Amino acid sequence: MNGGNCKYLWQAGDWPNFRYDLARLAGPLAEASRAQGLLLGRLADVGMGLREQASLSALTKDVVKTSAIEGEKLDAASVRSSIARRLGVDIGALSPVDRHVEGVVEMVLDATANCAAPVTRERLFGWHAALFPTGYSGLSRIKVGGWRDDAHGPMQVVSGPC
Repeated sequence: MNGGNCKYLWQAGDWPNFRYDLARLAGPLAEASRAQGLLLGRLADVGMGLREQASLSALTKDVVKTSAIEGEKLDAASVRSSIARRLGVDIGALSPVDRHVEGVVEMVLDATANCAAPVTRERLFGWHAALFPTGYSGLSRIKVGGWRDDAHGPMQVVSGPC
């Protein structure tokens, strides 16, 4: 499915075997590394409690936005509770958490905590299985643990131009 000039990632001719030009990425990567160093320096100056809260807030936003890509709307309080429980952060009363929220949180925490590990086919498909343990996205049956194709409908892009 093409929408105008937009092409879905899985429609690229080299999907899923991507290549990149390191020379073109060197500048943006250096800038990202510098910004990361500045952020880490600032975080070193604040207490552990504030660092935990900042991490909890950032991870909560990541999980909620990751789910929005598939049209899933997660309760931020439930996501926050799940992350806090897994990280051992005390946030007072915890909201109830459903198994779908747990799957998304598990995937995002694995991706962030193990960011240096290769994203293998097995790891990627494991994340997908955690996101959709029943094989459904809402009421729609989806292909879980395999490469996406047209058979199960297009992925939704929730923001940003092509």
